[in-house]
Amino acid sequence: MLNAGKAVKVSIYLSEGSTHHGVPTYSSILDFLFYRGVSGATVLKGVAGFGADHHLHSSSVVEISDHLPIKIEFVESREKVNEILGKLEDLAGTGMIEVQETTVAKPARASKTKKLTPTPHQKIEGKARLMRIYIGESDRWKDKPLYQALVEAMRANDLAGVTVYRGILGYGAHRRVHTDKPLRLSRDASIMLTTVDTEEKLQAFLPLVDQMVEEGLVVLSDVNIIKYSHRAIELDLDDNSGIPGKTLA
Repeated sequence: MLNAGKAVKVSIYLSEGSTHHGVPTYSSILDFLFYRGVSGATVLKGVAGFGADHHLHSSSVVEISDHLPIKIEFVESREKVNEILGKLEDLAGTGMIEVQETTVAKPARASKTKKLTPTPHQKIEGKARLMRIYIGESDRWKDKPLYQALVEAMRANDLAGVTVYRGILGYGAHRRVHTDKPLRLSRDASIMLTTVDTEEKLQAFLPLVDQMVEEGLVVLSDVNIIKYSHRAIELDLDDNSGIPGKTLA
């Protein structure tokens, strides 16, 4: 594991189209670094550039180049880099390798271990409300699909959950038939969002629905909830002490 202090940053510059034994060179190098125990590596793709051949490569829409610059970067100890540098030179082929002295101010650590603790079965039942929102797939709200914006709004307002359904056949107030047949792809298929929550939470959310849905149908229905849940509780364990941290809902 990489520790704080003096280290070496290695940058390997390649062409996206270069290969090593029939495999993309960057993939071969990444595999090599992984199995040699390097702490971590990142592959970056350029959008334009030129190399030793002095040919300009660009990712323009008109001409998508397969020779765009690729950069692999990692930070390791000087000892580890010295061990693997020779093999990296072979793998890089005509590419360039840059080695720089650096200082690790804070090393990365593995994420905390999550321990799953089963809980007894819980039964939740009672009266609730079902909201259905019918809109068109092409409907938008502030430059994003309306159904996506509604899901984000429901989550932000802490509604219990929502499911989005895409219709395969139907018509609405304009009497136009929408279908998903291959020879007649509709750009405005029917979308239905359904959510179940308490009367109070749905009523509080309705004003936002009024603002977002310019043309559509909103339906509220009474429902009875009978829900059996058996969810494991995730406990964050501190990496050093093993003491449980916070419980995640």
